[in-house]
Amino acid sequence: MKKVTVLGGGTWGIALTILLAGNGHDVTVWSKFKEETDALDRNRRDIKNLPGAVLQDSVRLTNDIEKAVESEPDLIVMTVASPFVREVSHVLAPFVKDGTVIVNASKGIENKTLYTITDIIAQEIPQAKVAVLSGPSHAEEVSRQIPTTVVAGAKEKETAMYIQDMFMNQYFRVYTSPDVIGIELGGALKNVIALAAGTIDGLGYGDNTKAALITRGIVEISRLGEAMGARYETFAGLSGIGDLIVTCTSAHSRNHNAGFLLGQGYTLEEAKKQVGQVVEGVNSAQAALALARKYGVEMPIVEQVNVVLFEGKAVKEALTDLLVRERVNEYSSLNWE
Repeated sequence: MKKVTVLGGGTWGIALTILLAGNGHDVTVWSKFKEETDALDRNRRDIKNLPGAVLQDSVRLTNDIEKAVESEPDLIVMTVASPFVREVSHVLAPFVKDGTVIVNASKGIENKTLYTITDIIAQEIPQAKVAVLSGPSHAEEVSRQIPTTVVAGAKEKETAMYIQDMFMNQYFRVYTSPDVIGIELGGALKNVIALAAGTIDGLGYGDNTKAALITRGIVEISRLGEAMGARYETFAGLSGIGDLIVTCTSAHSRNHNAGFLLGQGYTLEEAKKQVGQVVEGVNSAQAALALARKYGVEMPIVEQVNVVLFEGKAVKEALTDLLVRERVNEYSSLNWE
């Protein structure tokens, strides 16, 4: 049995808590919000947004971040929404012992610095070993032990395997990978593409349109990832096309649902309010576009998502502009002899 601290009391944090406690680990959950921990403590069998899930009685809940790690946990799991990772990491840093493994399970890119989440954690808590866990894994399903497969990425093989051993069980399979940047980019940028996929459903378009968007979306993500040093194989895997498919097609997806509302004519603020949770794709869209420009990479879907979100362009017009761009080969590397 290992000691684990989960940072974040939202749906993903609690789903992973249930999994880790079910694996026999001693788990403490920290949340900044007392109303969140109070609600969980009052009724561990009626958890908001996690129907059918049960939070084990053995799990401790706290709003004191120092107390959350005072027992020197063997693993810290970061699940707070990406815009707040730096703040939480900064507050946590003085209490983390050298060599502690911190696995990031949040998805996003910081707008100001264009850092990934693991970059932020490593900068704020340099004494830790930082890794990432990502893949097609909706909290609603993981919390109910529905079979799920993800990938753990770390610079050191031993760290990735350590995370694999902590999380893996008969319904949650974990692969390992050294491509941390590829895993991070796949997890963050798929949310931007999922917003676009949601607008397609909101407009009432069909499977042809969505399949095209998903396919060209992974091309854009891969193109940027390779320019930043990631491996192409990663984007053909769980944290690439796997996560993109599930986020673009599922009713569980906040990003898809927000996009759906945009497609139906809601404003961005109205859509975010209706969804009622952090829509990570909105936070990552501007950073994705900035990265594309920094590395000289063409990302037309990301560009159109940005003008819809932040310049008020009509969704239907944005889609039309994507379709009537200059004629090109599907892959520039494939040419006739």
